[in-house]
Amino acid sequence: MFPGGDEPGQDGERGAHSMRTSCVLAAAMVAAVASSAFAGDTVLTGPSAFGSYKDDAPGVRRLIRADDLPAPYASRSASNFAQLVARPAGALPQAPAGFVVTLFAQDLDGPRTIRVAPNGDIFVAESQGGRIHVFRAADGATKPSADGVFADGLNYPYGLAFYPPGPDPKFLYVGETDRVVRFDYANGALKADGKGEVVIEGIPTGGHITRDIAFSPDGRQMYLAVGSESNDGEGMGRESPSRIKELEAAAGVGAAWGPEDGRASVLSFDPDGKNGRVFANGIRNCSGLTVAPGNGDVWCATNERDGLGDNLPPDYVSRIGDGAFYGWPWYYAGDHEDPRHRGERPDLAGKINIPDVLIQPHSAPLGISFYDGTTFPEDYLGDAFVALHGSWNRDLRTGYKVVRVIVKNGAATGEYEDFLTGFVNSAGDVWGRPVGVAVAHDGALLVSEDNNGTVWRIQSTHAK
Repeated sequence: MFPGGDEPGQDGERGAHSMRTSCVLAAAMVAAVASSAFAGDTVLTGPSAFGSYKDDAPGVRRLIRADDLPAPYASRSASNFAQLVARPAGALPQAPAGFVVTLFAQDLDGPRTIRVAPNGDIFVAESQGGRIHVFRAADGATKPSADGVFADGLNYPYGLAFYPPGPDPKFLYVGETDRVVRFDYANGALKADGKGEVVIEGIPTGGHITRDIAFSPDGRQMYLAVGSESNDGEGMGRESPSRIKELEAAAGVGAAWGPEDGRASVLSFDPDGKNGRVFANGIRNCSGLTVAPGNGDVWCATNERDGLGDNLPPDYVSRIGDGAFYGWPWYYAGDHEDPRHRGERPDLAGKINIPDVLIQPHSAPLGISFYDGTTFPEDYLGDAFVALHGSWNRDLRTGYKVVRVIVKNGAATGEYEDFLTGFVNSAGDVWGRPVGVAVAHDGALLVSEDNNGTVWRIQSTHAK
């Protein structure tokens, strides 16, 4: 289904190779979901935090610390591709009590990133279809009143960003797998006027194919995520200390080389694509890139590497600092050295940032969005929602859900909580793979999933 990055070791999409059961999607349904059986004030820590989809339910909260991680190769590295099936008749994702889940749109071709325009229109990157879809829905509406194709003929579009930030953008930027283009845009436009202008070209292709983009609040910087070509730096070889010093002087601490040159990084550019530089290194695949409202911190939802066992290394969600290094491929979660690179980079010890939130390994985080709406309970404000696409390489499946990352005063606590589950059926087959998350104009949460080509709407019924 998905080109380039679907081989084992790539961006959490490997289950797309499994045969999909042929079946017509059930009709759209709306339901209030039953309350979670999990006590929200209990946090799973240590070995208890490493479970499977069978342990998932709205309200289940986990905290994984760097000191909790097992030794490399404590378990075998599994190959456990999901059997992808159509949504069973009547099946709904499960949200916490007090939320209503609605099927908002269906029959899309690989819907991934979602962005909401200032006027409330909903833009969805149909990566497999090579187009940007746009929906219009009034506040409170559970179905779109109008939809159309804003732009098509694109090469695996993924990242979407309106520019300049604020109520009156003039452009929609689109991250294709090999370039960034921008289209003229005015609030309310349902179709692009023209083919778009190339802003950045020559982005390395192959390997991870997702290219998310975001702008700083002042509009001066455009951030671009470029994932690695390989799982663990295979093909890079070794470089001399003098050559490494040259590379790092040009591209920052932990800069990669060879086939990974300019990859496994978040880059920064002017809005016109000039003055490109490396913002942060050692981030294997920042599939979800966003800027936090308020303080403007850059955040990544990151897919980590494979091959070290069921519970290594953790995926993560984290603020990304300018000039920071996050370990790939030599280290993970701080000074944990990857045994496949033992002794190669002792100079990096003590320079690796520990991510803010460690996610159960092989969950494959993709989209991330901060809740800035007004209709969810007050304690959700400022928290982040992250879509976990799901594992292919773990004995017991994990992921296939949307989680809530707990944020206090702009900083993550390290805890994350199941918010939307139920995408795996009783037989262990997968009918939904969450990808994009966004907050609608009316405060509802929108979630795309690319297995059955749907978008879901979750709204709170809590009294205000």
